[in-house]
Amino acid sequence: MTSSLLEQLIDALRVLPGVGQKSAQRMAYHLLERERAGGQRLSVALASAMENIRHCERCRDFSETAVCATCASASRDAHLLCAVESPADRLAIEQATGYRGQYFVLQGRLSPLDGIGPRELGLDLLASRLGEGEVQELIIATNPTVEGEATAHYLAQLARQHGVRPSRLAHGVPLGGELEYVDRGTLSHAFGSRSEMTD
Repeated sequence: MTSSLLEQLIDALRVLPGVGQKSAQRMAYHLLERERAGGQRLSVALASAMENIRHCERCRDFSETAVCATCASASRDAHLLCAVESPADRLAIEQATGYRGQYFVLQGRLSPLDGIGPRELGLDLLASRLGEGEVQELIIATNPTVEGEATAHYLAQLARQHGVRPSRLAHGVPLGGELEYVDRGTLSHAFGSRSEMTD
């Protein structure tokens, strides 16, 4: 027995993260009852994105062209390369900092139990890039999770093999935070990673 179009729509909406059966039903009913024009725009944009967005050949970020605008830009510092887990992480760094170097988007983190190894993260491409001799510092901006830390150690070793200095984003007490409200793991890590104050 084939599913109705409504059931197919609800099932399709469930592929989104955090969307269960009830949420998918609400979205489907909303589109059909109140937002048909928006639904049409959504379907066109979704089809076009799925067809035309790919990974940049140089940094693995999402791009409509073979090489993304960041990698193609002559104004970016090619001596600095920041490795991030996802395009969302790249965007967060780009919007929150004055960083003007290049990026490498891993599209995940090492997780042998999930079948994600160096090949899945494109680390052969990263090794080639480090081997070109232009990158002087690899800024490792993986998340402070068990898998993120394992990935950071692997990236640091890879950088050293190519004569590139690895550095790691600082982790610890958030700016404006109060010690009594910081969780124990974060506070312990911050205390253990303390650095000397300079003038």
